[in-house]
Amino acid sequence: MEITANQLQLVNKQIKRLIDCQNFYGRKLKEAGVDQLASKEDFEKLPFSEKDDLRECYPLGLMACPEEEVVRIHSSSGTTGTPVIIPYTRKDVEDWAIMFKRCYELAGITNKDRIHITPGYGLWTAGIGFQAGCELLGAMAIPMGPGNTEKQLQMMMDLKSTVLCATSSYALLLAEEIAKRGIKDKIHLTKGVIGSERWGEKMRKRIREELGIELYDIYGLTEIYGPGIGVNCKYDTGMHIFDDYLYTEIIDPETGKVLPDGEWGEIVITTLVKEGAPLIRYRTHDLSRIIPGNCPCGRTYPRLDVIAGRSDDMMKIKGVNVFPKQIEEILASFPELSSEYQIRISHLEGKDTMRIYVETNGTVDFLDIARRIAEKVKSRIGFTPLVKVVELGVLPRSEKKSKRVIDERF
Repeated sequence: MEITANQLQLVNKQIKRLIDCQNFYGRKLKEAGVDQLASKEDFEKLPFSEKDDLRECYPLGLMACPEEEVVRIHSSSGTTGTPVIIPYTRKDVEDWAIMFKRCYELAGITNKDRIHITPGYGLWTAGIGFQAGCELLGAMAIPMGPGNTEKQLQMMMDLKSTVLCATSSYALLLAEEIAKRGIKDKIHLTKGVIGSERWGEKMRKRIREELGIELYDIYGLTEIYGPGIGVNCKYDTGMHIFDDYLYTEIIDPETGKVLPDGEWGEIVITTLVKEGAPLIRYRTHDLSRIIPGNCPCGRTYPRLDVIAGRSDDMMKIKGVNVFPKQIEEILASFPELSSEYQIRISHLEGKDTMRIYVETNGTVDFLDIARRIAEKVKSRIGFTPLVKVVELGVLPRSEKKSKRVIDERF
C-alpha cells in the first residue's frame, strides 16, 4: 500500500511536532537526521519504534503536547516489564470515539441496539473505548466490565442486549454457560464484536453457532488509541483500517523490509493526527497481511486479514522454532476436539518437553486421539509432544484473554 501525498504531509506535521517538543521520539528523530519527507522512500528510511522504546519513556516521556492538554492516560495491558503510559488529548479521545463509532456502523450496529460491554475498564483501553463509540453512535451502552457471569447473563436477559462486546475467550465462556443453563431462548443477541486476542476458526464456529450471532473482528492496541482502529464488515473480507488516522505497513519481521500487499508479515503503524503521543513506524508484532483489491461493500479503507499470531510468540523447543498457530492448525484438523487447548513447555531431565492439553467429549478413545495428535505434530514440526486429553470444560476459561502457552523453563 503506497503512502499518499496527504498522508506524507500529515507525517511531516507529526515529525515537526515531535522534534519541537523534544520528547523521546523527537530526540530519536533528530539524532537520525530526520527533517521533512518528500517520498515513500524517505518514509521507509525512518527508524522503527518498539514497545521497549516506549517503556524507556516511563512515565510521561512520550508526551508530545503541553501537560495541560492531556485529559487522560491509558496503559498497556501487558503483565511483564515497565508499563507503557500513553497520554491522550481531548482530540485524541474524540478521534478514537469517531473510529469506534465507524466500527459499530461497519458491523451494521445502529442506535437501536443495546450494547453489552464486557471488556475491562480502568487503565486498559478496552471498556471505555467500546462505551465511547457506543455513546457517539447513540446506542444504549450496558457497561458491565468483566466477571460475575451470573450477573452478566441476568442483565443480558432482562435488558435484552443485542450486541456482545468481549474477548473471544469470554464470549466462549458465556456461550457455554448459556447452553448449560438452557436459556438461549431468553437471549436476544444478534451480533458479537470480538477482539483483544487471536482466535482460530474452530472457536469462531463454536461462538457463532452456540450464540446464533454474526461475529465481527475488531482491531487495536493501547499504543495506537486502543481497540476500534479497524473492523470487518458484513462481507467478512478483512478488517477495514481507518487510513485517515493511520498509515499501515507490513514488514518482514526478520529484515524490516516493507512487503507488497498480499504477503504475510508484521503490522507497522504510524499515527497521522495523534496529539498526546504520536507514534512513527510502530512495530506491533501482530502478524497479518494487507488484502489487495476492493471490498464488495464499496469502502476504500485498506483491509487487514485476521491476526495470525505474533512475531514474538515463537517458542524454541529442541532447537526447532514453533509458533502457537502451527499447533492450533494441527488441533483444528481433529473434529473430535473442542476449540480449547493449552501448551506447557518445561525442561525435564536435561531436555525440553512440550505438553499439549486438549478437550474432547467422552465418546472417543482418549489414548488413540492423543497418539494421533502426537504423530501429526511430529510429522509437521519435527518432535513428539506429550498429549494429554481431558473432558470438555476441564481446561480453564477466562473472562479476559486465555493464556494458551505457559513456558515453565524460565
